[in-house]
Parts: sequence; structure tokens; C-alpha cells
Amino acid sequence: MELKLTTVGNSVGVVLPKELLARMRLQKGDKLFVTETTDGVVLRPHDEKIAKQLAVAERVMREDRALLHKLADS
Repeated sequence: MELKLTTVGNSVGVVLPKELLARMRLQKGDKLFVTETTDGVVLRPHDEKIAKQLAVAERVMREDRALLHKLADS
């Protein structure tokens, strides 16, 4: 599916077609979770449980960065 970027106030946005919103079970005002991958960007419906788990993972990675680097070199 090809989508076009459009101006939204002073920002740029993407308009999601009704059919896509219906398939994703989303509606105006819902939140999306964005993940950057090597292939591009993935949009998922926001899940508070997953958001909390990712926040914990990010904190652990930040706090234990040196240890994680050592483990990666092993």
C-alpha cells in the first residue's frame, strides 16, 4: 500500500485509509507504537503492557551497557 505524506499544521503526517484502520481495529485518537527496523518502520496499535516492558528493557540496556558490550564480545 502506498501512502502520501501531507502537511498537518507545522508537521508532516500520513493519512491512513479507513480500510487499514478497520483491519488494525484503530480509530481517531488511538495511539500507535512505532518500531524502526532494518527494513523500515513498523506501526502497531499501542499496547500499554508492551510499552512498559520496552521501557524496562531500555533502562536495563542503558544501565548495564558496559556489561552487555562485554557479553557481546564473548
